[in-house]
Amino acid sequence: MADTRGATLDVAQFLQGLKFNRYHVSILILCSMVTFFDGQDFSALAYAMPYLRDDMGLTNDMTGYVSSAAFLGQMIGSLFGSYLGDIFGRRPVILWCTIGSAVFTTMVGFASSAEELIALRFISGLAIGGLLAPVWALSVESMPKSMRATSVTIIMMGFSFGGASAAPIANWVAPVLGWQGIFWVCGAMTGVFAIILLFTLPESTRWMVAKGKPASRIAPQLARYSPGFDSSGYAAFVLGDERKVEVKDYAENTVLVRMVKQYWVRMSELFIGRLLFITLLIWAAYFFSSFAIYLKSAYGVIFLENLGIMRQNAAWLGMITSIAGALGGVLLLAMTERRGPGWITIAPLIGIPFTLLIGFGYVLGGPAFIPVLLISATMVGAGHAAVISITTIYYPSAVRSSGGGWASFMAKFGAVAAPIFGSQFLAGQQGALDGYVFTAGCLFGIIVCLLALAWFARGMRDGDRLAKTTPQPAE
Repeated sequence: MADTRGATLDVAQFLQGLKFNRYHVSILILCSMVTFFDGQDFSALAYAMPYLRDDMGLTNDMTGYVSSAAFLGQMIGSLFGSYLGDIFGRRPVILWCTIGSAVFTTMVGFASSAEELIALRFISGLAIGGLLAPVWALSVESMPKSMRATSVTIIMMGFSFGGASAAPIANWVAPVLGWQGIFWVCGAMTGVFAIILLFTLPESTRWMVAKGKPASRIAPQLARYSPGFDSSGYAAFVLGDERKVEVKDYAENTVLVRMVKQYWVRMSELFIGRLLFITLLIWAAYFFSSFAIYLKSAYGVIFLENLGIMRQNAAWLGMITSIAGALGGVLLLAMTERRGPGWITIAPLIGIPFTLLIGFGYVLGGPAFIPVLLISATMVGAGHAAVISITTIYYPSAVRSSGGGWASFMAKFGAVAAPIFGSQFLAGQQGALDGYVFTAGCLFGIIVCLLALAWFARGMRDGDRLAKTTPQPAE
């Protein structure tokens, strides 16, 4: 074995030289379980909503406000969670947000008015939104290059599966414990998982290198990726595929002022060179996709009821399409990851005609209705999963969580608007049909943004994306 004493190890090259192994699998499973329970807590309201409307007599407008509360919480939480994930690490933010999601989801079950529902769903949304960007970053930074985008899709498949699991929970629990029991069960399950996570979740090795953490902390992490690798002789660790991001300490200012200045410096990193266009197009594509998926998430069961499908059957269909969309996203990324983001448009391109068949009423009540519905919803879900997968891959590790957080923040404008704007589609059969036509318009917006993104991202794949611009470190 060569003498490595005093040498410098390129951690990026080391990690990319590894084959996908059991440790990678364990990280994927943990991250997927995090998003599973995150999705379960988030989607509990969608399946509880029909019972809530009956129990509390909610108007259409109030239904929209209650549904939007969690989206607004997610929107704000995504910014704080992503920033804290870049400052303090991915692990602590994920842990605390999972605990917060468990506690406040449980408390939603004790709400006695629409106003309490809004407040508690907003607070739980802070935790639910705060952990997504750190989870994406941990996944991207832990995987071999060929698996980075796909890994994000896989862990967001956990979110979809978790959201789908709220359907049987609602169908089994609501008749016994009422709508309150849905939140109690979901919150308790997340709490048990948070305890397990405390002892199993690792920190991102790339983040530790980017932050200049001691070699004594980095070396054991590398051994977990490759048990036979001896890193004890290396004196320093670097990331050779990234431009170093430096942020001044601003020691002359108060802690609050330093944090604000550093936050805006980190944000500016998202707009260097071609990242200016890529970042804006990611935001736009994610916005349109979020509008479509969260309109389905908030009112999918009610839409199907208004189109003549029984409530419990509508819940089962919601579960099936959530799972199918997640699986479709993984298959889509497996086919397109090496070909660029433009290929993601396959899902919305297929989804538009099937969604319009429903929206224009051509298949309503006929034997083709359910198959067309399944294909439409699956393509909406698959496209959304694929869009999420590319939100962080173009950024340096030091600001990767912030990049994902800002994308999530901008997307939540669509998520917040979807249930409020979508409340106009709750008025009977025609309203539901109009909702599907509007969804098709969102899918068209995704296509336009992704094609433009593919053009700007040419030759800018993750590892070599910054080599041509060589900008100066941030001041």
